[in-house]
Amino acid sequence: MIKVDRECMKKKILLVMIFTLLIQSYSYANKASIDENRLKEAKIADGMSVNKPEFDTEAYAKKYKKVTKDGAVMQAMELMQTVNISKYSYNALMGNNLTEKPVKIEFKNISEINPEYASFDALGWKKKGRLYIYINEKHRNAPPEAIAALLAHEAIHQDKFDSLNEETYAWTLEAATWMKLTEKNPTARNSVSSLVTRENMLMKLFEKGDYTNKYIKKAVYTNPGYKKLPTRSPGFEDEDL
Repeated sequence: MIKVDRECMKKKILLVMIFTLLIQSYSYANKASIDENRLKEAKIADGMSVNKPEFDTEAYAKKYKKVTKDGAVMQAMELMQTVNISKYSYNALMGNNLTEKPVKIEFKNISEINPEYASFDALGWKKKGRLYIYINEKHRNAPPEAIAALLAHEAIHQDKFDSLNEETYAWTLEAATWMKLTEKNPTARNSVSSLVTRENMLMKLFEKGDYTNKYIKKAVYTNPGYKKLPTRSPGFEDEDL
């Protein structure tokens, strides 16, 4: 397994993000209206997506057996392979990370780990040399695009260190992933889901900052949950990310 240089991978992802986004035309003035008949199919409950496509979990069970048993995670990871912006994260989840092992992913009542984590959308954990990602179980029925964006973020955290710079980078990658994936399925943006609400908020900050981290960085730096984080962490020493 090839070892990962975090500084190198960070620069590569940043270049891919810039290249991918600059060659696209992001004019949202003429967005196509959503088919009203399809919207009527939406279920008004947290995490119920608009026309969530069927997914054959059994067909992908072998491919992802070292990562997850959950079809919703498999479906999200399949989507991560379809856009360049999230391919690094996909490979990291499959094992090309600092531990050189696939990341274990599951939905979980995160409050069981610590009641203070109850509101977390996801939690990264390292135990006995292996990385784990626990997604808040309330997001199980969120659109696969939203879960994919969240996983693109969580895949960046590969050690016990975290920082404001690292979170800014991860949030920006999450926003860019959501934007790219929902270009192909814009109805996902209309799903009634707290995770979709998060992703749409990040995307708006990304757009407002002209597809830079300008406003996402402000959101991270003023987030009460991050008030004890240092500015830098290994691989994320540059304040001008």
